[in-house]
Amino acid sequence: MSKRLWYLFFVFVLLVSVLVACGSTPEPTTPPEPAASEKAALKITGNVSQEMAWTEEEVRAMETMEAESTNKSGETETYTGVSLNTLLEMAGPAGDATTVTFVADDGYTGEMALADLQACADCIASFRNQGGFSIVAPGFPGSVQVKGVIEIQVK
Repeated sequence: MSKRLWYLFFVFVLLVSVLVACGSTPEPTTPPEPAASEKAALKITGNVSQEMAWTEEEVRAMETMEAESTNKSGETETYTGVSLNTLLEMAGPAGDATTVTFVADDGYTGEMALADLQACADCIASFRNQGGFSIVAPGFPGSVQVKGVIEIQVK
């Protein structure tokens, strides 16, 4: 009978162990931090020596400037933002790069010659009231004035 008792005790301990293991909940895990490029509000990619990505706070902390631009209704407004040339210099466009494409958060794109952008002292990524950035390029067509820009592709 003692063998039988030991056997029942062993089965009981085994069942309790299995039930405890099944009922335990694992420690909650925090999701991994998004990559810097996923958190970025603005990035420069493409034919550059180093692709760059910034959060909105990082861009807003950079040296700012103002630019005046006239809309299609003839109204002139003053915008505050960061020089596009400053941002481009950080990425270092390749010597054979010729074009810049501005990509908006809704997929819209606007394009201009890299040389034209580099010659534009007043072209900025302006700060939007609702967050994010818009391209302000005084004297350039409206198609280049991309609202909600999230990426600058150098080609």
